[in-house]
Amino acid sequence: MNFLNKEEQKKTSAFLKTGYLICKVENMSSLKYISSLISKSINLQLKKNKSLNLNKIHETLQIKELNNFRLNIISKINKDKLFRYHYFNLAKETLYLLAGNELMMQKNINLSIQFPNDNSSLLPIHSDVWSGDSAYELNLWIPLVDCYKTKSMLILKKKYLPYFYNKMKNKKIKNSKDIFNIIKNKIEWIDIKYGEFLIFDQTVPHGNVINKEITTRFSLNCRFKSLFSPYADKRIGEFFEPITIRASTRIGKNFSFPFTE
Repeated sequence: MNFLNKEEQKKTSAFLKTGYLICKVENMSSLKYISSLISKSINLQLKKNKSLNLNKIHETLQIKELNNFRLNIISKINKDKLFRYHYFNLAKETLYLLAGNELMMQKNINLSIQFPNDNSSLLPIHSDVWSGDSAYELNLWIPLVDCYKTKSMLILKKKYLPYFYNKMKNKKIKNSKDIFNIIKNKIEWIDIKYGEFLIFDQTVPHGNVINKEITTRFSLNCRFKSLFSPYADKRIGEFFEPITIRASTRIGKNFSFPFTE
């Protein structure tokens, strides 16, 4: 039997059909906290006292400076004790619905920055399970600016997965460019605004291309999974950390039968 209410069933069915959901963030104060934290980190690096328009950050930095700039921000924001808490709060109820309420969370949240016409920040089409992620993981993707067309990420329409797997058996496929050419007419571009979040199924191929829009992409991403679901190469303590362990789990984990003679 299915004890989910009608709205939960509708949301679940949509996710299973498409491989992703786009929803309004569930806690705007948490989004403001994250945005403010990133703005402060940027200002510290650039030694500026005013907030910058993230869409136009490419007017301030050169491409050759971008990777170090990005890594420094990642380091700073992940040292903030409340950052991951607020990140989780952006989609808490949807994560509970799709993955369960005893969750593991990635220890370090990633930041992607993609300047217009920059070919140094590409993530060729891939599925995360091809490189050590569990099929039981979900990726929570947060845009810090409006993302659309080539400024966003692409994802294979889930109905074409059988077609894709069949084509992958072709020995003529040598690289990600060949993969993209096979499925370029079967992908969709995620159109998402600041104030929304994307949760997607990592088994579905996704990636990005050169940003042909006139503004910069800023986005965060972090993986979540059920505490008791199977793991792949990324393990507890190394990559994941428990964030919502329930009382009965704590009791069961610590229980042992009394010693009897």
